Amino acid sequence: MDSDPEFPAEEPANLKFLRRLVTTLTATMIVGLVVMITLVVIRLNGATPQLALPDYLTLPDGTRATAFTQTPNWYAVVTDDDKILIFNRDSGELTQEISVNSRP
Repeated sequence: MDSDPEFPAEEPANLKFLRRLVTTLTATMIVGLVVMITLVVIRLNGATPQLALPDYLTLPDGTRATAFTQTPNWYAVVTDDDKILIFNRDSGELTQEISVNSRP
């Protein structure tokens, strides 16, 4: 069997197909990984979503809610200026305002 190094033997069709399949799958996995990393980065760098409060609660002007909790008798809203606002659940009126000193 004479083999010329300048002209290698032709590959079988199955081997060509397998090589193309592996290359395509590798490229697909790389693209998918890049897309997933991009989506995670976009999601983590996104702005904090606005907190949805019940329609009948109105916050004082210039405050923004950062947390919300409720009980059978009252709602509590934590604002971005370190205050806890307690609202009556039945009337929706502000009943108490608590200042929280977050700095030691």
